[in-house]
Amino acid sequence: MKTIFQGASKGTKLQRFKGSELNCKSIFFLLFSFFYSLFSFAQQQDSTKVNQLDDVLVSAVRVTSKTPVSFSNMDKKEIKYRNLGQDIPVLMNYLPSVVTTSDAGNGVGYTGIRVRGSDATRVNVTINGIPYNDAESQGTFWVNMPDFASSVESLQLQRGVGTSTNGAGAFGASLNLLTDSYANKATGEISSSAGSFNTFKNTVKFSTGLLNDHFEIAGRLSTIKSHGFIDRASSDLKSYFLQGTYVGKTTLIKALVFGGTEKTYQSWNGIDGETLNTNRTFNSAGMYTDDSGNVHFYDNETDNYNQDHYQLHWSESISDKWSTNLAFHYTKGKGYYENYKEDEPVEGYGPIQPTKTVDDGNGNLIPVTDLIRQKWLDNDFYGTTFSAKYVTEKLNVILGGGWNKYEGDHFGKVIWAQYSDQSTLGDHYYDDYSSKTDGNIFAKANYQFTEKLSFYGDLQYRRVRYKANSAETGLVDDTFNFFNPKAGLNYAFNEKNTLYFSYARANREPNRTDYEGGNVKPEKLNDFELGWRFNSEKFQLNSNVYYMGYKDQLILTGRLDDVGNPIRANTEKSYRLGFEFDATIAISDKFTLRPNFTLSSNKNVDLAVDGEYYGTTKIAYSPEVIAGNVIVYKPIERLYLSLLQKYVGEQYMNNIELPAAKLADYFVNDFNASYEIKPKTIFQSITITALVNNIFDKKYVSNGYMWDVYPYYYPQAGTNFLVGLNLKF
Repeated sequence: MKTIFQGASKGTKLQRFKGSELNCKSIFFLLFSFFYSLFSFAQQQDSTKVNQLDDVLVSAVRVTSKTPVSFSNMDKKEIKYRNLGQDIPVLMNYLPSVVTTSDAGNGVGYTGIRVRGSDATRVNVTINGIPYNDAESQGTFWVNMPDFASSVESLQLQRGVGTSTNGAGAFGASLNLLTDSYANKATGEISSSAGSFNTFKNTVKFSTGLLNDHFEIAGRLSTIKSHGFIDRASSDLKSYFLQGTYVGKTTLIKALVFGGTEKTYQSWNGIDGETLNTNRTFNSAGMYTDDSGNVHFYDNETDNYNQDHYQLHWSESISDKWSTNLAFHYTKGKGYYENYKEDEPVEGYGPIQPTKTVDDGNGNLIPVTDLIRQKWLDNDFYGTTFSAKYVTEKLNVILGGGWNKYEGDHFGKVIWAQYSDQSTLGDHYYDDYSSKTDGNIFAKANYQFTEKLSFYGDLQYRRVRYKANSAETGLVDDTFNFFNPKAGLNYAFNEKNTLYFSYARANREPNRTDYEGGNVKPEKLNDFELGWRFNSEKFQLNSNVYYMGYKDQLILTGRLDDVGNPIRANTEKSYRLGFEFDATIAISDKFTLRPNFTLSSNKNVDLAVDGEYYGTTKIAYSPEVIAGNVIVYKPIERLYLSLLQKYVGEQYMNNIELPAAKLADYFVNDFNASYEIKPKTIFQSITITALVNNIFDKKYVSNGYMWDVYPYYYPQAGTNFLVGLNLKF
């Protein structure tokens, strides 16, 4: 919730037409009324044959090896070995071109992901084809859905622009997740894990199996708690997942309700270089000084948010050639973050009495006081997605699109001040409102010209309107019309070797914080990909060269605004040129290697900052070398041992290559072990899992920012561990 709320700003309340407000109970009733009508329709069908139709849910946004796009897949089996409480970005850490970060330092709480040097606001995320990125900030906040990995059937990460998808445009990658499939037989599962920093995770899952060969109800409850590596970087996370499924001969209907509640102590301030050398775990959040000069830390400097998702999917296989998917969704989010503000200027907070005056740095004395404030967000996000797929021997066509709307109230409260008019406490000291409407339609086609040559085409039209009433955002009312064409060729030399080439055009609108920063332009990207795939029984290889040429790219400057949002700025011309390689090598029945690496050059061309010319410079947060490797050893049946290795080259935290802004490279190693026992009674299986992170106790920093010319860092944990027990019955 961090970036969403920190974007909240002062302004005048924009009154909404009350009749247009969504009521959660009404939405829920409508969804399940629709579900019931489909249910009745489906019961009339011939249901003698059960087909696996889950892939229809994501077929509109996923690709296969015949699509000229670079991508990686992870399935439930691969996820489960390390699913001990760490977040989804951390579980994806060993995929090509991926760099992950953790505010708390141990992968629990706020985590982030960058792909090809592009931050999370440029990674388009969908869940069952439904957009997940926050509409205003464009970021993704996995902390709002803790332990969601336990409900993921598979995920696909497409690097670069990828194919057309729902939601915000992909500028670095697109990530789509498919939630749990239905189970044919009734199952139960209890998972518990514990480890360093008082980290505990408990998960309970169940499935009724297919009742009457058609109906299934499944669910999950999870709790995660951790003190974090950083001081007071605690997390108290709860989540749930519930789905009802109807499976017919040609029909799949799913109704899903899932969400989470998070309370995390803020740990996003980072530390300076001197503190990094003397006290790596120090956290300045909530720090204040009493009248006697004693330092204290406010005990509720926390981030609090609740998010609930409702999805209804209807997938239909009309014939051997035609299949369709229709989905409706609604997300309700509400919460706040709370700060103790010492010597805070009273202007803008209402009739609060100052306790003293301080120099503002320009020789002016301003009235200040100590106060505790909350910044709130109360939002609704709802819409629909749809697609139709037509398949023949040579032609594969998908027509689809979506319409989504976001409505968000931002407001602030002062809950305590040293001296204040009591009548103002609890009142709003600012009220902002914003809305965003996002609609798109697309058409994709794969055509097999010859036995070896196929063509891929993809056209998307996207229309976005964003409105905000805050003075800081310039009273925004912007409309964007984007046309995003994509095309490529796939040539199979033989059964093992395939060469592909593709071109993709992408456009992207600014986010709320960009508007706060001043005059901004939408971004444009031309993405060229040339790749080679080799696939044999014991050796699979994927390699590609990419060139991503940007016009007006909104690059991270390395700076944060006064409430912690990353500040971005347009650079007129920039590019990312790179080579990616990943492979799976079966050395024997017991040994497997999975190496990957990325070599890249990421440059701003003719960069000018604040009127000063810098020429060609490296783009911030874009390491030139990223490498990973997973060594898997299976000495006996059901025993899994792996060594996971990650190298991230040096990178700058600003775009002018200031020496103080350089983050050092790092190389970390994790060890993972899993052993499954198959008892003859009671339990179907018992699995014991262990994960030792950073086994060589590397002191490293994965992320940071610049305060003027001074660097601040987010140090990561040294050697730490998690162990887990999973019982299936």
